[in-house]
Amino acid sequence: MNQDHRLSSYDYTLPETAIAQTPAEPRHSARLLRVEPGAGWQDTTMAQWPALLRPGDLLILNDTRVLKARLKARRASGGLVELLVLEPHRNTTWLGLVKPGQRVRPGEWLQIESPLGQPPAAVQVLGRHGDGGVRLLQFAAPEPEAMEQFLNIYGELPLPPYIRSGCHDEQRYQTTYACRPGAVAAPTAGLHLSRELRQQLDAAGVASAAVTLHVGLGTFQPLQTEDLSQVQLHSERVEISPATVRAVQRTKARGGRVLAVGTTSCRALEGVAALHGGQLQPYSGSVELCIRPGFCFQVMDGLLTNFHLPRSSLLLLVSALIGRQRLLRLYQEALASGYRFYSFGDAMWIPPEAVLSSARGQRFSLPP
Repeated sequence: MNQDHRLSSYDYTLPETAIAQTPAEPRHSARLLRVEPGAGWQDTTMAQWPALLRPGDLLILNDTRVLKARLKARRASGGLVELLVLEPHRNTTWLGLVKPGQRVRPGEWLQIESPLGQPPAAVQVLGRHGDGGVRLLQFAAPEPEAMEQFLNIYGELPLPPYIRSGCHDEQRYQTTYACRPGAVAAPTAGLHLSRELRQQLDAAGVASAAVTLHVGLGTFQPLQTEDLSQVQLHSERVEISPATVRAVQRTKARGGRVLAVGTTSCRALEGVAALHGGQLQPYSGSVELCIRPGFCFQVMDGLLTNFHLPRSSLLLLVSALIGRQRLLRLYQEALASGYRFYSFGDAMWIPPEAVLSSARGQRFSLPP
């Protein structure tokens, strides 16, 4: 089997001290590793990113907003349980994780406690949903459209487990353009885009358009299948508007570049295009796309991203752009140079000219 198709080929050793526990302040002060064509790279900062772009470039931003999806609940026996609300199912039922799940019986009611001192609210654990420990949760209230308000009263931000220091300012785990509630994790590359940086990008003639991909728990989980040709990822809820499709088409028509801010923006573009024969179209629904080495990107030209977990689907995606061996070598050089990893960590900029020629899809075609 080709090494690029083996999960064990996407492992690396990360010292715990390299995992960022707090975000850079200000946002745009994070370091930026600029990948160059060939084998080189340059050390810069996000503050310098606008100077690396061109007038007419189009940034694709994921405007999802992280829900306060972690709930603390109590059983009738008095035992504590933690819930992580994942996504809506139907009516007032939601999919979620229960910890410790083996103690909670199907049909059992739990009392959700509020960190704000509000009266407890009720939720019923109906039973398992598929594989992987996901449960079906029935809330006594509220209706689905009021779920964010409910979670703001009863929930907490579901920070990744490797962030042990907490987050003193909850807005630092949201992008400055987050407006569509539904994620349980942040699209972390976008955390670097301060309002000041976005103003500089606008002044430089760099446009932006939004997609929505509600980041789920599975995005950051390590893969388990050694043969990567057999990997099946969780589905993700995506929405791409007609306005964003038109912005991409206009950019491509005049020779501009479509640049994804984060792997979630990339998956939204490429996942929807894959459903329509490589053609980006307006869409609202689910996508299931595993981007791995050998993939040809049909819409995205370049990528701004963070440094990702070993054996993760995100590492596969970035490897598809610049090659597995080169990516792992850059990761080792980044570690040696003191870059910070994961959600609150530093960034990597992969310009179109650094992308493997084999990863560039056919010339973008406009619809008839």
